[in-house]
Amino acid sequence: MIKSILQGMVVGIANIIPGVSGGTMMVAMGLYDKLIHSITHIKSELKESLKLLIPIFVGAGLAIVILSRLFEYLLEFHPIPTNFAFCGLIAGSLPFILEKVKGSKPTKIGNVIPFLIFFIIVILMAVLGENEGVATTISLNPIELIKLLGVGIIAAATMVIPGVSGSMMLMLLGYYETILAYINRTVDALTSFNIGSLIDCFLVLVPFGIGVVLGIFLIAKLIEWIFSKWEIQAYYAIIGLIVASPIAILLKTNWASFSIFTLIISIITFALGWFIASKLGGE
Repeated sequence: MIKSILQGMVVGIANIIPGVSGGTMMVAMGLYDKLIHSITHIKSELKESLKLLIPIFVGAGLAIVILSRLFEYLLEFHPIPTNFAFCGLIAGSLPFILEKVKGSKPTKIGNVIPFLIFFIIVILMAVLGENEGVATTISLNPIELIKLLGVGIIAAATMVIPGVSGSMMLMLLGYYETILAYINRTVDALTSFNIGSLIDCFLVLVPFGIGVVLGIFLIAKLIEWIFSKWEIQAYYAIIGLIVASPIAILLKTNWASFSIFTLIISIITFALGWFIASKLGGE
């Protein structure tokens, strides 16, 4: 239970950071197949599914609520060591994924093509994401609520796909800073018992949250179908996403504070990330 909550927290943290994929973190920790199966078979295997899903979602929720400010601070003032830690987490996942394609030919054209396609997708997303959209101002009306529902569906779908950053997609849509601000406002409203502010936050976060849940279930069905038809090719696509992710993160990193000391700290945080991946990963 504790390990599952910690794994959920890693996924939650990854979903806060633009350029870092929550889906990749699931793969890194050996959760991905089991999580997709639990989501798509929740009706027929309710008890077993909830046993896995509840601690994962609790951990992810805790990370997003508790650590969003911390990672805002770390990315603003210590971007290089922070991003190297995530690169370590992602790179540390590769041994687990390579086990999935053991015995297959990596040079086979049917394996090379999905690898290259999804490698390029991640790099392009990083390049496109360099021009951050202006934060969207939300006016509470029926059209805006429908938009929030749609944004939630898109964000969740991309959060579940390994190598694709849901938070980067929110950034491209112009909702990243807005949603993060409303999460922090909700925490402030709860701690100060400000009911009016809490209601305002819920009116934004509830439709967004409903969209997130819908998006997760919709994309999970699609991913399960893909794995049932082209499992090895799907894993090579994931390997392409994972290999590209550290490159994408480093492309997005602010290198203004680079120094020899920062490099040494970054090597340490990279190794720490790799160590955490090795402990939380696997079956």
